Amino acid sequence: MRQTFRLGGTGGQGLITAGIILAEAALLDGYLAIQSQSYGPEARGGSSKAEVIISDEPIHFSRVTHPETLLVMSQEAADKFAHDCTAKSLVITDSLFVSNVAANGAKRIDLDITRTATRVCGKPLFANIVALGAVVGITHCVSEKALTQAVLDRVPKGTEDANKKALAAGFELAAKAGK
Repeated sequence: MRQTFRLGGTGGQGLITAGIILAEAALLDGYLAIQSQSYGPEARGGSSKAEVIISDEPIHFSRVTHPETLLVMSQEAADKFAHDCTAKSLVITDSLFVSNVAANGAKRIDLDITRTATRVCGKPLFANIVALGAVVGITHCVSEKALTQAVLDRVPKGTEDANKKALAAGFELAAKAGK
């Protein structure tokens, strides 16, 4: 088993943290994982990208060249990071911010990620955790138990309950997308 992910958005949306959490969940499930990140020079507002490779065999090349799963949470990220998707890729978008994706025939699923975070947790700040729940719920790359543990190990103290709600909302979005 080998799965590749690219998570793209705007600085401040928490996608670098989401990539770290996804990789940590893979490790908790006994897989090998590599996570890398890049972002523009802006502290907030510039593009950011996290890439994760999860495998049950050694990973010899740490770069994602053609993501199997691309999550884009801004139009800029869609414009910048979708070009090397293939017809076998899955593109998951935040429908609030992304309208166009030129992804070479990839399957596309549009989800209300940020709206869901705001509705469930009261703040868009939790959109990255909603997105993680949706990505894992759709791809089944790691177990829900491992993802929950990785989230709780990483989030600030005092936000555990809100993050659990965000994760559950993401799993629910994934379940609805599969119907």
